[in-house]
Parts: sequence; C-alpha cells; structure tokens
Amino acid sequence: MELTLLGTGAPAGLPRPDCPCAVCATARGASARAATALLVDGALLLDLTPGAALAAARAGHSLVGVRQVLLTHPHAGPAIDLPAGLPTAGRVPDGRELTLISGHRVRAVPMDNPATGYEVTSPEGERLLYLPPGGSPAGLAEGLAAYEMVVGDVVGRPDAIARLRASGAIGPTTDVVAVHLDHDVPGGGPELARRLAAAGARAVPDGTTLIVGEYHAVPDLPRRTLVTGGARSGKSLEAERRLETFPEVLYVATGGSREGDDEWAARVFLHRERRPGSWRTAETCDLVPLLVEDGPPLLIDCLSLWLTDAMDKAGAWDDATWAAGGEDALRERVAELVAAVRATSRTVVAVTNEAGSGVVPATASGRRFRDELGRLNAAFADECEHVLLVVAGQAVVLRG
Repeated sequence: MELTLLGTGAPAGLPRPDCPCAVCATARGASARAATALLVDGALLLDLTPGAALAAARAGHSLVGVRQVLLTHPHAGPAIDLPAGLPTAGRVPDGRELTLISGHRVRAVPMDNPATGYEVTSPEGERLLYLPPGGSPAGLAEGLAAYEMVVGDVVGRPDAIARLRASGAIGPTTDVVAVHLDHDVPGGGPELARRLAAAGARAVPDGTTLIVGEYHAVPDLPRRTLVTGGARSGKSLEAERRLETFPEVLYVATGGSREGDDEWAARVFLHRERRPGSWRTAETCDLVPLLVEDGPPLLIDCLSLWLTDAMDKAGAWDDATWAAGGEDALRERVAELVAAVRATSRTVVAVTNEAGSGVVPATASGRRFRDELGRLNAAFADECEHVLLVVAGQAVVLRG
C-alpha cells in the first residue's frame, strides 16, 4: 500500500499565518508544512486541504483516480475548493466500514474527541491507522493486532501512542509517523526529530511517499538516559517527555514529602499534575531493588536528592565521621547504584542537577556535596546510552 503525505502540518499549516513565534519564523523550505492530507494508492484521499491537487502534482501523483474523499475533522484553515472530478468529501459514522472499488477497506475508528480516525486495509492485507489532530482512539481493548503503520498527532497526543502500545496496536515493527505538526516544538527539524525518536516515531517532509508494510528501521529507544541541568532549567519536563508515549511508567521520587514545607508541597503538586494518569509513583531512595527487578520504565527524579539521603546515612556531613569511614561507606553505596544501572534490563530515565559551575560553596560540607554529586553524575552517565544537558529549556545532546 502506497501512502503519499500531501501535507504533514496542523490544520492552519506551519508556519501559521501571521504568527510571529520563533518556530514559525524558521519554518521554511523542507520545514514548512501544509495541513495534513493522505493519498492512499491514488484511490483514497484522507482529509481535503487547500492546494491538494498541486501538492499531489509536486509529489508526482494525480488525484484523477481518487474514488473516495474522507474527512477526519471540521477543517479550521483557509476555505477549500473541491478540485474538479473529485467526489464529495464526507465522514463515515463510527464503527462503519466502506469497501472501495479499488479493494481497500476503510473502517471509521471512534475517537475521544469530535473527530474520526480511519483504519485502512489494502487488498493485500496491510493495515494503516490514521488519527485526526488531537485525537486518540476511544475504548481500546488489549490484544489487538499491530498495524504496519500509524499516522497521527504524536506531539500533541503522546498518550494516544501510549494507549495504542498498551493495546498491542503499535508493536515493535510498527512505523509511527508524526503529522498535524504545529509550532509546539522549538528548534524545528533537529529538535523535532530528537523528540520523536524518543517516542519511537519519525516525521517526513510534505510530499513524501511511504510504502505501508515495507521495512523501516524504527528509531532505537535509549534504554538508559541521564538528564542533567541547573535549577528550573526544564530538565524534569524533558525527562518526562522521554517516557510520555509509554503505556506504564514508575515515577521514583527520591525527595519524598516534607511536613510543613509548603513550597516543597507546591513543587510536588505541579510535578504530579503534569504526569499522565497511568503513571505510578514510588517515594523512595532505595533504587537498587527497583533496578534489579523487571518492570515498566523508571523515571528517577532526582539523583541529587538520592545523594543527599546517601550522605545523611553515611554521616558525610561531619568531618570526623567522613574521615573515619563515611567516605568509604558513600563510595560503596554509589558503586552499588552504578552497578545496578549497568545491569538493569529496564528502561531508565534519571534526572540530576548540574553543580559546580557557579559560586564555590562556603562550607566544607557544601563543597563535599558538590564534589560527590559531580562524581556520581559522571559515573551514572558512563552507564547511559543517552545523556542530555538542559539549558534554558533547550536540550543539548551530550551522548546518543
């Protein structure tokens, strides 16, 4: 089954008309995207957008053979003129199935918003799922057969990808292609590609033709990732993004709760509010047992608080205790953690703080913490396939 993406952008396109943002200002050439529309085997057009006939011609195709035009959502962009010869566009009621004269079968998939998704099966049996902007399938059962390709709003609805993975509809070899792309991702091409790779997805330029069912290397998901950065740099949000398309995640909060500390309680509340509802939370600094056992991905936030707890237990703040065995005790505990990270079979994303680039701490204990955090970060990073430094909300890839 041949799929041509006549457009891959949001309904208003990219750049948006009259939008002064940095992403729209740099969305030129291959980064410019018309509203998403899909041409399937020259016979089926999914979503009719402005300039569809010209877009098809630029891609080396024609709309002359189109026998069915289906819409997924009310179009909010510029007015659309129906190209001459095309059948009237319409939407299929949820659950209904059409069989085209070309032999394709199209089933309308219910969404959790006022839109329609479409499952397209070729005469040879390849299966494509196309999701509307901002849409996720409703009422998914587990044990579904994996699609060869899923085309949808990966950036806007990462939870939809997570739900499809949980149901089996997205498998290890499913080609996940991001469309309905808007100005949400700063940096355009490279930053978009990096974020999508973390979700096991990819984006392609307008006019690209793909073969559904043809082998395509799915982006490798790093099994171990360390995200470091300064205070309020956006490192926790970056770490959460890396796992937002996974159906189940265990969020390991090493800071615990602090009775009577309203500021800390507010921070914890904000973190919990932005996490997907399917994630579970464990408040613990006992990381080794979690790394040793099998289970869903771990998001550890953060290593600096884990180190604080480890230094508390080793008596590392007191010079005499430190010299009398506290240093050895701390080194042993760090080595145990690093060994567990090296051996773990789980997907792990850990957050830490980057310290030591500013004012030298005034106390011996403060300098000791700074030094030990630097050593811990370096040892942990050595065991990770992917290391990111977040500065002013921008992720810089250090490894991977």
